[in-house]
Amino acid sequence: MALYRDRDTGDLKSQGTLRKENKNISFPKVWNNSTLDVLNVDEVLESNPPTEGIGTYQYPQQNGATQNSDGNWEYAWEIVDMFADIEGGQTKEEQEAAYQTSVVESASAVNRANRDTILKDTDWWAMPDSPTMTSEQTAYRQALRDLPNHSNWPHLEDSDWPTKPS
Repeated sequence: MALYRDRDTGDLKSQGTLRKENKNISFPKVWNNSTLDVLNVDEVLESNPPTEGIGTYQYPQQNGATQNSDGNWEYAWEIVDMFADIEGGQTKEEQEAAYQTSVVESASAVNRANRDTILKDTDWWAMPDSPTMTSEQTAYRQALRDLPNHSNWPHLEDSDWPTKPS
């Protein structure tokens, strides 16, 4: 969403806000420099959020606008913590631990569901009216059952999953 910086106050506003504040102006479809001058605003250009210096439980958040070396206004960014101590409540560390637990539980549930689907799809190998299950098929199904004991569990990569025998 395009934002514009008020030249007097420095406030950032959307086109919608500027249209509501200036109901008596007929706006062109494309805003050029003369439109910006009438509204006394400057366009704020997109800028990439920072990718370095971000900790485990931090993220970049857009925070106003700053003037670049070319004199253009662009998004300013700050790195903020996902969690903070809550007075009379959980500490930052407790919140991080609870979040990490939920991430692990969620990844475990997804991997178990995927594993169970694969096992279900290969159940016919073990049916009495099917040809005898090969040792490769038996090993494959056992490897699927053993996945929760894998050293990378629950954060499995594709290479951690057993290869289905042909």
